[in-house]
Amino acid sequence: MNSKFDFGNGADQTVYIRPVATDSLPRDLREKLPGVRTLYAVHDTDGERLALVQDRRLAFTLARQNELTPVSVH
Repeated sequence: MNSKFDFGNGADQTVYIRPVATDSLPRDLREKLPGVRTLYAVHDTDGERLALVQDRRLAFTLARQNELTPVSVH
């Protein structure tokens, strides 16, 4: 969960933040998250998941720290 990711310097700097129910994640990951029901995913414009974090605010902070523009998706 704490591995670094190279967000790159692509032309499109928009990323999408959306909630993810932990029950939709693979079992090995769910086992590392006892009691957690929702995580927040950061996705690029192609829909690729770039990161999973436990807090919505952290997802936005992560995006901004990497010079990306976060947009909330419901």
